Amino acid sequence: MQVLPEPVWRARADAHAATVDALTAGRLERRADGRKHPVEDFLFEYYNFRPAQLRRWHPGAGVALEGAAERGDWSCYAYAEGRASLDVASFVAKRESALLFVRRLLSSTLSRPGRFGCFGLHEWAMVYRADDEQVRHGGWPLRLGSAGTDQVVEQATITCSHFDAYRFFTPDAAPLNRLSPTRGDQVTMEQPGCLHGGMDVYKWCFKLTPLVPSELTLDAFRLALEIRELDMRAAPYDLSELGYEPVRIETPAGRAEYAAEQRAFSERSNDLRRRLLDVLPELS
Repeated sequence: MQVLPEPVWRARADAHAATVDALTAGRLERRADGRKHPVEDFLFEYYNFRPAQLRRWHPGAGVALEGAAERGDWSCYAYAEGRASLDVASFVAKRESALLFVRRLLSSTLSRPGRFGCFGLHEWAMVYRADDEQVRHGGWPLRLGSAGTDQVVEQATITCSHFDAYRFFTPDAAPLNRLSPTRGDQVTMEQPGCLHGGMDVYKWCFKLTPLVPSELTLDAFRLALEIRELDMRAAPYDLSELGYEPVRIETPAGRAEYAAEQRAFSERSNDLRRRLLDVLPELS
């Protein structure tokens, strides 16, 4: 058990909170004003992990914090002899099924090569033949208009492997997908080239809080922010007003740009998957 003196760990906790505050300031300001952001809001609204939760620092397993009496009341923490630490046995008892699933999913994803031919068409399939009320980000215009957007979908080969993207396809777009992912086959279908799979590493980190060290969760959050930006730059919306230059996946140059960024994200998300597996306990 590593023991951190109180001044050391409190400084780390404060630095972590300050970093999170800087990364989430825009979200908190918009929420106070009732404004929406089609790119950045996703990580908070879809994943449902609040900035206040993200800014709370956890050292992970095997670390004792001197003088952290307040953590004695925190979930899955134990306090004894003037030190607080994660009660791993208590955490495992509460979250065993989640741990088993995440280990299987991460290991399975790492075992297969990434696929880089989807070109972000899932966002286009979500607005295919949709009326104004059905468009997910209805406050933003489509770069190519409705007819042009539909034409891109009809001329493309759609191979979305991620259920949580596929389930938002419009009824007319769903049959165009060459794959039929379901929640039940997520472990067998997820692959590291998928942008949503890369963002999901952040989800698995925070769902296994406080077992996962906050430094890892924050790294996953940062990567998810970058991935989300590419996800929406390649989407059919015109977000130039927000300063986002589109990745025009309807062109050969745009598809090449998207695939190159996708490959880089795949490598980085796999690094995070390995780091996450390293901190998860082995369960039979």
